[in-house]
Amino acid sequence: MNTPASLDVDQARGRLGELTVIDVRTPGEYASGHLPGALNVPLDRLRSALPVLGSARTGLLVVCASGNRSANACALLAEHGVPAATLTGGTGAWAERGHELHRPATTTRAGWSMERQVRFTAGALVLTGLALGLLHPAWQLLSAGVAGGLVFSSLTNTCGMAALLSKLPHNRPRPADLDATLTALAERVS
Repeated sequence: MNTPASLDVDQARGRLGELTVIDVRTPGEYASGHLPGALNVPLDRLRSALPVLGSARTGLLVVCASGNRSANACALLAEHGVPAATLTGGTGAWAERGHELHRPATTTRAGWSMERQVRFTAGALVLTGLALGLLHPAWQLLSAGVAGGLVFSSLTNTCGMAALLSKLPHNRPRPADLDATLTALAERVS
């Protein structure tokens, strides 16, 4: 896989007005804070936006929490002839530099980041496996399976648990939300 073009926080901030920013995190993560003007198109729904993104007349900046998902998104876009750059370090680096993150006005509570959801789920599964292992040793395989999954995740820089968690209702956009986002995106890129 080719390394996508990337912009550091200072470069992105200086060019923010001339870029269309696409946030590929889950809706819950997006609601917890995103770059000014960013539109939420979750990574697993990015193919739905390809026709609109392909007609973009502005540069595309793809953003996620740390830069991993946005790099995957940029690779997918490149496969379809859509040039895009990723934000080095993602929204985490943006916030660390003291730049403002916008939050939707209708959100009453912030969602957990995907990383936090994965840590919670992995920890809960390990503890469950250990506790049930007191009843029958076979349950300890649950803890071993989670540990093996975490090692695999680290080695491959992928996360199957995050992929599963992204399917939960609170991490999925309602179809109307994605339709509204794609409409707003079409208006920006034309």
